[in-house]
This record gives sequence, structure tokens and C-alpha cells, in this order.
Amino acid sequence: MRITTGSISFLCFAAALFILAAASLSWAESGAFAGSIYDPGRLKPTDSVSVVKVGDRAPDFDLLSVTGERVSLSSFKGTKNVVISFVPAAWTPVCSDQWPGYNAFKEIFDGHDAILLGITVDNIPTLFAWTHEMDPAAGRVWFPVLSDFWPHGETAARYGVLRSNGTSERALFVIDKKGIIRWIDVHDINKRPNIEDLVRELDKLAD
Repeated sequence: MRITTGSISFLCFAAALFILAAASLSWAESGAFAGSIYDPGRLKPTDSVSVVKVGDRAPDFDLLSVTGERVSLSSFKGTKNVVISFVPAAWTPVCSDQWPGYNAFKEIFDGHDAILLGITVDNIPTLFAWTHEMDPAAGRVWFPVLSDFWPHGETAARYGVLRSNGTSERALFVIDKKGIIRWIDVHDINKRPNIEDLVRELDKLAD
């Protein structure tokens, strides 16, 4: 059988799904941290105006990470595909499942020569506490977590995902090594995005 990049992605993806299915409770539902999660209730699915589209050059940014380093989109140009994951707020149920869940898919990102960047409008102390409470057995999260707190929501606004209440949408952007936006998913804020859709779009980068 001929082994292709697509088949490797599928095998890694299937293995990751098995790992996730084997977990009896999500991090947000686990007894140790259940009391720390704030449930905002059901929110308006989307609440922003698009300002970029597929085929546009992705707006650059330079944001502070929880490690104290600054991370810019332009630093990956020519070397890495980039997936940006905007999430609304730390310490909320869906966000607290979504980001730790990407730990099971690190090999998928590596196999597509892609880096994941997580962005919220929370400040650094909040993000530091939140990410350090994530499941230590899963290695917390493997990707840079960046603060778009000040100027507040500036990066989210440049990507058209800043909501009217000052939080960001739950959104994914796939950006190729040339800095061009290849896929946008401004998702229902109340739901976790489908990893299958993201993997499919990453596969397209090899076409």
C-alpha cells in the first residue's frame, strides 16, 4: 500500500480521536476544576463583522505570550503554516475543553508543518493561571498562548472577530507559509469547532 501524507494524517487523526474518546471527563467537567469554570450561558452564536476573507494577506500582529516572549505572525512567514485559534474567554466551559483538546492532535500540526497560536483578549495573569491549571498529564498546552488584552482586542478587530462585548469570536484561521489566509471558520461561540474540518483544510495546504 502506498503511504501518502493524507493517509498518515488520517491514521494520526484516528488515533487522536481514540485518545479523546477514552477520556471519561473533559478538563472543564473534572471534579478538581469544576468549581473554577464560569458558565456564561447560551450566547449569540456570532456577533462580529467580517473584515478579511480567504485569499487576503493575514494581518500581522506582535503579542505577548504567557511565557513572557513576544510572538509575531510574520516570524513564521516562509517557514511554517499557521493556525490561529481565537477563543472568547479563559475559565469558560467550551474554551477550557477546546484548547487542551488540541494536545491530542499535535502530530497532525507537526505533519503539516504548522504551528498553532492561541489568542484571547484576556490579560497575561489570567491566561497564566488558566493554562497552568490545565491537565498536567496532557502537558497543559503545547502551543503559544497570546494575550490580545491591550490595546484591547486590537488583533481580534483586525481579523473581524471582536464581539460587541469586547470578547472575541470562537474562530479559526489557516494561514499558509506565504502569509495568505486559506480558510476561515467563525464558529458558533457555544460549540467546539470540528477538528475534522481543520484537518481537511490542513491537508489542502499540501496540494
